[in-house]
Amino acid sequence: MENITKKDEQIILQKQDILSAPLQRRSFLRYAGAGAAGIALLAAGCKKDGMMIDDSAGVNLGSGDVGILNYAYALEQLEAAFYIKVASSFYSGITEAERSLLSDIRDHEIAHREFFKNALGSNAISGLEVDFSMINFSSRDSVLGTAKAFEDLGVSAYNGAGVLIKDANYLTLAGKIVSVEARHAALIRDLISNGSFANSEVIDANGLDKSRLPMEVLGIAAPFIKTKINANDLPKS
Repeated sequence: MENITKKDEQIILQKQDILSAPLQRRSFLRYAGAGAAGIALLAAGCKKDGMMIDDSAGVNLGSGDVGILNYAYALEQLEAAFYIKVASSFYSGITEAERSLLSDIRDHEIAHREFFKNALGSNAISGLEVDFSMINFSSRDSVLGTAKAFEDLGVSAYNGAGVLIKDANYLTLAGKIVSVEARHAALIRDLISNGSFANSEVIDANGLDKSRLPMEVLGIAAPFIKTKINANDLPKS
């Protein structure tokens, strides 16, 4: 499982608070480079044999609000692991601006992951094992294409889970986190193609972000998570 040292995590978490950590040195338009034509959205709609969603086995997310928090925790584990890997050896030709931006996003995702872990306490699922074998971390196109897929998926996941959360305090926190994830998504999209931060792929005709329910999200994320996940007890409505 991709991970970061406890010492590094402590340094990052001491520097930043989950709900107020700034994405420093960012500009959604300033640093966009040439568009990356033909980027494959590695996670979008991706399917393979041995889906991680299992009717009877695997890590059980739980039910009610605890289940939804574990669902979010699972996704934050995936994103944190991805950006930790990205920042451990940046792709060839990366600019200093991109290096700073991706490092900031990594720090945010680690903070999100640790927030859910601490909030869930003894109800938290275990650490998930990830599979990034399909990603070429030395390629800008591969890294940013995957980041785009993960960030868009994360925003749609929080949007879809909001209606399932019963506790108003949890809903408020989820709203604060998804707003950060949306900033990440917009930035990554503009790094790939200037002006694409809010195009029709993610915004509908009413000007609203698209949403996905947990089973759809977990199905899309499945190729990147080795650990089987049992989401059968999550609320449906």
